[in-house]
Amino acid sequence: MATEAPMPVPEVLQQNANAHMARSSVPTELRPPPKAPDVLTTIYSFPTMEPLRFAHYPANHLHLPLRRDILHRAVIFEGDATRQGTASTKWRGDVHGSNRKIRPQKGTGRARLGDKKSPMLRGGGVAFGPHPRDFSSKLPRKMYDLAWRTALSYRYRKGELILVEDGVDIEMNEPRWIKQIMQKNHWGNADGRSLIVTKGIRQNLFEAIAGAGEDGRAKTEDDVDVKDLLELGRIIIERSALDGILKKHSTDLNRTVLSAVYS
Repeated sequence: MATEAPMPVPEVLQQNANAHMARSSVPTELRPPPKAPDVLTTIYSFPTMEPLRFAHYPANHLHLPLRRDILHRAVIFEGDATRQGTASTKWRGDVHGSNRKIRPQKGTGRARLGDKKSPMLRGGGVAFGPHPRDFSSKLPRKMYDLAWRTALSYRYRKGELILVEDGVDIEMNEPRWIKQIMQKNHWGNADGRSLIVTKGIRQNLFEAIAGAGEDGRAKTEDDVDVKDLLELGRIIIERSALDGILKKHSTDLNRTVLSAVYS
C-alpha cells in the first residue's frame, strides 16, 4: 500500500536555501576556470632527431576531439578568401559600337535582330557573363581558432605532430641534403611527404626544399593555414612556431592563454 513521503524538516530547508544563496552570491567572473589536463610532447633536435626534453601542453590545445564539420568550414573559408574574383565580361551596353539596327524587322525572311552588340552576334556583348565579385565567406573567429587547434590535435593523436627545437636549418641549400634527411627519418615522398613549419625564414632550408618539392614543403608560421596542417603526411614544427600558433588561435578560450611547460 502506497504511503506519502514525510515532508522535509523546516530547518533542513533553511540550511539548503542558505547554502544555495552563498554559492550564487559569488560572481561568475571571479570563479577560477577548471584546469585542463596536460598532454606530454617530446622536443627533438633537427635534423638528428635526438630527444632533448619534454613539454606539457593543455589538453584544450592539443587533445581536442575530431570535428570534421569545423575543419571543413575552415578549409572552405580559407579557399574562398584566396579567390580573386576578377573575371569580367562586357554586356551589350558596354561594347563599343553603333546602336543602328542591322536589318529591317520584316521582309527579309530572317530572324529579328537589333544592333551589332547583340549577344547573338560575334563581337557582341556576353549574356549573363561573370563580373568582378567578392567570393570571401564569413566564419566566426572562435570557430576558426577552434579549427586550428582541432587540426593540431588530430595530428598529435596520430603521432604526426613532431616538435623540434628552434633554429631548424641545414648547412647548404642543396636539395640532396634535405632529401637525405627526409629519407633517413621516413618523411619523404614514400611516407606521405612532410610539412616543415618554422618561426621565420630559414634561407638554406627553404631553398633546398623548393628543389625537393616531391618530398614536402616548408612554410613560416605566418604563411601556414588549416588546410596545410591537414594536407601532407606529417608536420615538423618549431617549438616557438607552435606556441605562436596556439597563442594566436585561442580566442575561444579564457582571456589568460595557457602556455606550455617545459621540463
